[in-house]
Amino acid sequence: MKSPFSLKSGILVAALLAALGVQAGPPFNNLEGVGGVAFNPLAYTAGQPVDTNGAAWYSKPQVGTWYVHLGDRNINWESFGVAETIGGRLELSYGYEAIRLGGASPVDVSKNNVGAKLLVIRENEGDLPFIPAVSVGTIWKDTDLSRAVPGSDRAGFDYYAVATKLITQTPIPLLLSGGVLSSDEQVTGELGHN
Repeated sequence: MKSPFSLKSGILVAALLAALGVQAGPPFNNLEGVGGVAFNPLAYTAGQPVDTNGAAWYSKPQVGTWYVHLGDRNINWESFGVAETIGGRLELSYGYEAIRLGGASPVDVSKNNVGAKLLVIRENEGDLPFIPAVSVGTIWKDTDLSRAVPGSDRAGFDYYAVATKLITQTPIPLLLSGGVLSSDEQVTGELGHN
């Protein structure tokens, strides 16, 4: 099966959205579309706030594309994600992943991710400089290759809690982030859920 998504189409969509005033910034969109880095969500919500009459109710949509090549395993991984924050606390995201597993019989896998993340504590809340941002979230994942693992389901949910803190008192700013994840996925959900 040929994936409808390609790196070229992802770059084209990102360029179009950039021309419309969409911008990216930390956190970036991770491989699953959520505000974060690689596979890790950050506690920060995605997107820059839009000021409407003195109140930021929603953010500018934030888009991201990734291309990962695992040469020793002959795997090409492309992804596209978009995230929007409402009310400065609720991030809604969508991500699409297309993976080509190489080898003697190449296999194409695609996965859709729909996420929601709630910022529970803002960084430095209460004017306390040691308080990290804290968020909880979920990602619904649906793959088209659940048959690869016998007895697995096509779709499932991940649940996570994450704390993130930017330390600016060091010579170079340092971003620290850690969290917990509850999941029943096989290989980030590409091969289904138990």
